[in-house]
Amino acid sequence: MANPDDLSDKARLQRLARQEMVNRGLEPDFSPAAMAELARITGPAVAPAGAGRDLRNLLWCSIDNDDSRDLDQLTVAAEMPDGAVKAMVAIADVDGLVPRGTALDAHARRNTTSVYTMGQIFPMFPEKLSTNLTSLGPDADRLAIVVEMVFDRAGSLQHFEHYRATVRNRAKLAYNSVAAWLEQGTAPPPALAAVEGLEANLRLQDQLAQKLKAQRHRRGALDLETVQARPIFDGSILQDLVDDRKNRAKDIIEDFMIASNSVTAQFLEARGLASLRRIVRTPKHWDRIVELAAERGGALPADPDSRALEDFLVASRKKDPLRFPDLSLSVIKLMGAGEYVVERPGIPVPGHFGLAVRDYAHSTAPNRRYPDVIVQRLLKAALSKARSPYTPAELDELARHCTDAEDAAKKVERQVSKGAAALLLRKRIGARFDAIITGVTDGGTWVRLPKPPVEGMLVAGYEGAKVGEALCVELVAVDLERCHIDFKRVPDGAGRG
Repeated sequence: MANPDDLSDKARLQRLARQEMVNRGLEPDFSPAAMAELARITGPAVAPAGAGRDLRNLLWCSIDNDDSRDLDQLTVAAEMPDGAVKAMVAIADVDGLVPRGTALDAHARRNTTSVYTMGQIFPMFPEKLSTNLTSLGPDADRLAIVVEMVFDRAGSLQHFEHYRATVRNRAKLAYNSVAAWLEQGTAPPPALAAVEGLEANLRLQDQLAQKLKAQRHRRGALDLETVQARPIFDGSILQDLVDDRKNRAKDIIEDFMIASNSVTAQFLEARGLASLRRIVRTPKHWDRIVELAAERGGALPADPDSRALEDFLVASRKKDPLRFPDLSLSVIKLMGAGEYVVERPGIPVPGHFGLAVRDYAHSTAPNRRYPDVIVQRLLKAALSKARSPYTPAELDELARHCTDAEDAAKKVERQVSKGAAALLLRKRIGARFDAIITGVTDGGTWVRLPKPPVEGMLVAGYEGAKVGEALCVELVAVDLERCHIDFKRVPDGAGRG
């Protein structure tokens, strides 16, 4: 085995990522049985004769990260009479090549998600599938489940339906370049400009997304924004961690997917099928959220109220946009984690507090999330008027497992991010930074730096610390093997690193 001290930054992070996968009970590699099944798959799924619609002529496009190839969904929009807009989301038919009970399905069921670490990506399905045969890649005919929704001029839902179809991605687009075109008026990305009519279609999608977003926030959906750190490598050497923030292109996908997931849950309920729901319960630490608002000049009611919290968040973003992601992170941690539960016909479950929706079923990312594969199988059964492929008891067990495995995957991603942060800061002992307290537990007090966007433990000066409190810290120690970064509180106004 290689000496850890001899490894490059990238190799260190890969080694850490694989070890963390094993430590958390996840499988970093596909089994021989799964690979044997994969070898027998020679092409994309083919629609049964006469099944589904042919929608390849529409101006479908994908918008994702620059380097994404596991494309789960395409979008398109069309103007309707009286200012209404039809929005359509095509979701990759993954189940068509990975039926239940196969070895490939067993691997996906075990991990329940693709795990995206700064050292290595561990796809839920092999790349031959997830980035090719089940991906909605450019200029390829693929089977999909289409969610069609009609919204009036104000963005209120008027009608929806689901059906199977064959689609074709006309342009593979990326968030940042599309956002620059929408927000700053830069030249459209070449792939966008090359397709006649697509610029107007994306502007229509953008206009609708902004209306859907406004509708959600009027209902009390929370306008949260957290900083996602992205590693910058020079060869195998880690040079920096940079912010990856929200933008209008991401809003299109986020709002279309939220709408799709909501109407999919409603569709399954109407068909009398038990189904998986994604929920975020009413916050247990609402009292601390109230304190957090008061410390920033806001006032929240004693009982949880998403509309009042959203008003406070909107005002906070306007007042201090640079520090708003830190406030968002504090609120997210105080709200608590999401979970999967089973909704049985006629027996409602709690909704999604952060999205202000009652009906919400993850369905739009079947290449990356196993709950979406489950929902896709339920959808197919409903569309063909067949019996559910899962009993309610099976769904209960899957809901618990998906919640636990998704939590494990997030811990893997966080630990590798900590490893990357430790590598980046290892030569900056003694440097001072602005920070915000993001967690106070029996295990310690945690702080986050806005730049570089990293988190570590406050090992001195943590007495009386509260989540959301701003402070100045000094880096006192970095442990590369354990991915620990330790800070101590120092007086405000001290020199920054």
